[in-house]
Amino acid sequence: MPTRRSWLKAGVAAGVLAHSPTLLAQAQTPVRILVGASAGGTTDTMARIVAPVLTQALGRPVLVENRPGAAGNLAAEAVARAAPDGNTLLMSYTSHAINASLYPQLPFDPVRDFTPLALVASSPSILVTHPRVPAKNVAELVALARQQPGRLNFAIGGLGSSLHLAGDAFKMKAGVFIVNIPYRGTSPALQDVLAGQVELMFAAVGNVQAHVRAGKLRALGVTSPKRLPQFPDVPSIAETLPGYESSAWFGLFGPARMPPEMTQRLADALRVGLQSPEVRRRIEHEGAQPMHQSPEEFSRFVQAEIARWREVVIYSGAKPE
Repeated sequence: MPTRRSWLKAGVAAGVLAHSPTLLAQAQTPVRILVGASAGGTTDTMARIVAPVLTQALGRPVLVENRPGAAGNLAAEAVARAAPDGNTLLMSYTSHAINASLYPQLPFDPVRDFTPLALVASSPSILVTHPRVPAKNVAELVALARQQPGRLNFAIGGLGSSLHLAGDAFKMKAGVFIVNIPYRGTSPALQDVLAGQVELMFAAVGNVQAHVRAGKLRALGVTSPKRLPQFPDVPSIAETLPGYESSAWFGLFGPARMPPEMTQRLADALRVGLQSPEVRRRIEHEGAQPMHQSPEEFSRFVQAEIARWREVVIYSGAKPE
């Protein structure tokens, strides 16, 4: 039951807000997290996991707004042009780094026009093949591809996507020629691999783990530097091709020139939230691994990712759809 002291505190707080229209307006104004992907996808899910964490930390409603299109560029441009007041944020993903090289003329600079807040999660993918393919592991696949260049095919769910470039990074590292077969989306690509019409695919763990366990697909390797807890018997590709790594990542950005104290407050809220067992459980349920980096670490990470993916984009010859 409320005490006299709690009523007094509430009254003082209400009085401060009533006599300060700016504070009142700020307390009532929702924070928006823009997502450059459709509802239901992993990026959208990450934003909806983070939103309640920020709501609790800020004492303000935090809403998720989907603005799909142009591989995330529409949402990114809106945030780049927003006021740096913390009211408009961006949940972005690997394409934020890939697009820097994939698109010849972006309406924003992926580094200068944003304030990195925190890396939220990393999502390794898995290289799968139809069971009829004779290769039982990455070494056998590389040998087969070298013996018969152009015979094998990769199903590609989206040109220029992280999973497309995971395949091209594999071909670069292994020195093999495997044909890319593009599809309009992950689902039709996966269906053709399951049907045996296309031999290979890099896919998000969450999309294929049930098929692997049912024996409908064979897992050859994971793209993380180490093996995944979900598949301890599946080697990392790096065990055969040292230095290979290709993981999708998800991170929160604000517009450039956000006040340092606001940046730190948001970063601290995410750091604390990502330590919550429930938050971590929800992220892991999506086949991802909870991560956290400070704004400074995340800034360096993004710049390194832009440089890393530039080489793969040039090799792939990929163009925006």
